[in-house]
Amino acid sequence: MPIQELLTQVLQNNSKADVELIKRAYNYAKDAHEGQLRNSGEPYITHPLAIAHILASLGLDAATIAAGLLHDVVEDTDIDIKEIENKFGDEIALLVDGVTKLSRIEYKSKELRQIESYRKMFLAMSKDIRVMLIKLADRLHNMRTLKHQSFWKQREIAKETLEIFSPLASRLGIFKIKWELDDLSLRYLEPEKYYYLVEQISMKRKEREEFINRVIETLNDEITNKANIEADISGRPKHFYSIYVKMEKKGKDLNEIYDLIAIRIIVNSVKDCYGTLGIIHTLWKPIPGRFKDYIAMPKPNLYQSLHTSVIGPKGNPLEIQIRTWDMHRTAEYGIAAHWLYKEASKQKTQVGDQLTWLKQIKELQNELQDPKEFMETLKLDLFTDLVFIFSPKGDVYELPAGSTPIDFAYRVHTEIGHSCIGSKVNSRIVPLDYELKTGDIVEVLTTKQANGPSRDWIKMVKSSQAKNKIRQWFKREKREVNYIRGKETLEKELRKQGLDENTLTKPDKLSNIAKKLGFNNNEDLLVAIGDGAVTSAQVILKLKDEYGKETKIIDTNELLVVKQPQKLSSNQNSQGVRIKGIDNVLVRFSRCCNPLPGDKIIGFITRGRGVSIHREDCPNVKVYKIEEPERLLEAAWDEVKKSNFQVEIKIVALDRLRLTSEVMLIIGDSRTHINGINARVKRGYAYIDVKVSVNNLEELNILIEKIRRVKDVVEVQRITPAPAKS
Repeated sequence: MPIQELLTQVLQNNSKADVELIKRAYNYAKDAHEGQLRNSGEPYITHPLAIAHILASLGLDAATIAAGLLHDVVEDTDIDIKEIENKFGDEIALLVDGVTKLSRIEYKSKELRQIESYRKMFLAMSKDIRVMLIKLADRLHNMRTLKHQSFWKQREIAKETLEIFSPLASRLGIFKIKWELDDLSLRYLEPEKYYYLVEQISMKRKEREEFINRVIETLNDEITNKANIEADISGRPKHFYSIYVKMEKKGKDLNEIYDLIAIRIIVNSVKDCYGTLGIIHTLWKPIPGRFKDYIAMPKPNLYQSLHTSVIGPKGNPLEIQIRTWDMHRTAEYGIAAHWLYKEASKQKTQVGDQLTWLKQIKELQNELQDPKEFMETLKLDLFTDLVFIFSPKGDVYELPAGSTPIDFAYRVHTEIGHSCIGSKVNSRIVPLDYELKTGDIVEVLTTKQANGPSRDWIKMVKSSQAKNKIRQWFKREKREVNYIRGKETLEKELRKQGLDENTLTKPDKLSNIAKKLGFNNNEDLLVAIGDGAVTSAQVILKLKDEYGKETKIIDTNELLVVKQPQKLSSNQNSQGVRIKGIDNVLVRFSRCCNPLPGDKIIGFITRGRGVSIHREDCPNVKVYKIEEPERLLEAAWDEVKKSNFQVEIKIVALDRLRLTSEVMLIIGDSRTHINGINARVKRGYAYIDVKVSVNNLEELNILIEKIRRVKDVVEVQRITPAPAKS
């Protein structure tokens, strides 16, 4: 009976395993898949059974093996996950659901459905790592039986295996599966090169075996006989895919590659590992730069070993790996070697905590909503070579090869990244684009006055974490700018149409309109206006429809019109302005100089529009004094009720990030209304013109003084336009 072989294999690893659960799962899966056939013509149950054997060979628990047997039931039959949960419990249902593709949901494309299936699988894996172990076993058996697929399907599956599943097996440290996936992928992607390697390496087998035997004999004599270190020494031919990669990278033929063999030495203790290393380096000359100490600094997949390359007998390069038996089990089976049947749930948590890259997957899930971006980021960040970097306190951080101090800063903490202004590597100041190497001690220099990241950093960093954090910062920055722009655009358009901006831009009214237009709140609506996603005309149309009766029409021809009759007598006060010698006249404030209460002012008799009030230092007044002095009148401020007077300010500053936002923040904090803004950059300087509404000259001067205190601001002054008759 097929199931009996599986149960025997399981009991060999753990005599207390729940074989009844496995039997039940097998019978249930067999019935569910009844009548279904593989492409090979075999009954479908042979596939889940083969997966269960692979999982059993990794020493996994009964629940995982049962889930392996059931893994295709929900995807390929009418049974749903709820029924699996009812019959086999929450734990097995979670594992089965994690590896079930999203085949029953309609997507715009096959690619998008596949990506979303991956995303679902990775999310489940971040909760329980066994999901990925089942998926790897599933992929391995599919690769072993790939010959039954069409040519193009073979290439598609092999490419996907090499891009996704082989790197994942590596990250989980399951090299027993990784190397087989790599070699099988090569067989279908590059069949000519694969079979060339098979043939050539087979032809040189005798020569290679003789060389291995000589090396093992020498090592046995020196390590076991002379140093009394108990050691198991064996030769391991390199896998076809690793040889192929070396040939492609170096552009060499097989005859030019000598280190096709790795010698593996397994000893009983860490002390013996380093003792053995010393013996090897006295026997043969080590190749500089080829020593790796993964015992002191384990890989993220928990792999530990000493690696060294030496110039062996007859000048042939030779790679040697030294490890303990525990390390060897981890090297072969990865996290599966850490799985204890008795403490499965506890072990699951411990292993998950140790694999820090799982935390990165969780972060990616939260940060990246676009499924394609999620997969591309995952491929770039999780499946690249790594370097190991130390903090000044001795903490170790893993980063993609080629990372910079900026990557390190963001790996430590987001705010450290944002406030980074420089770095020291091994106590020496280095540029921010310095390429970090394993073993570097990095100190990040920060300041609270930092203006945030530079856009250039996106090109400099290697890790997706740093890239995403920098992009998010600029997204928030852009949101602030768009909010201000949107608010100004809407208010300007309301004024242009003669509508009361103060009434129609109240938060409750805008929030109501925002929801009608599909936005969460009034802030999102204003941001959308700012970035052009919705026009101010659309919003105003909705405002008119909703609040037309409440709309108050204002005079848009003048900035401010005082319609009260002004008293003639210079010693008789009234609201606004006193004009010497004239009574009952319309007074208006000139827009050419925008006088404020507190300015020295003068009146000018216009033709049919009453008296216009100017600042005494207005350029137009200088013209009037020469051309029409008889039309000028003495004027002075009377007691003025609180009102808004528009004025324009010019700001000059050294150009930098967030400058405009900081200026807007200062003005906003002063409770000063912004009517318009124009910012531009020229030759390293930023020029910002802001129109604001203030009550008087004193209020304006206080605001100008606050803006002058902003970092990098060079000059702030009130704008006086060029002469032009009012």
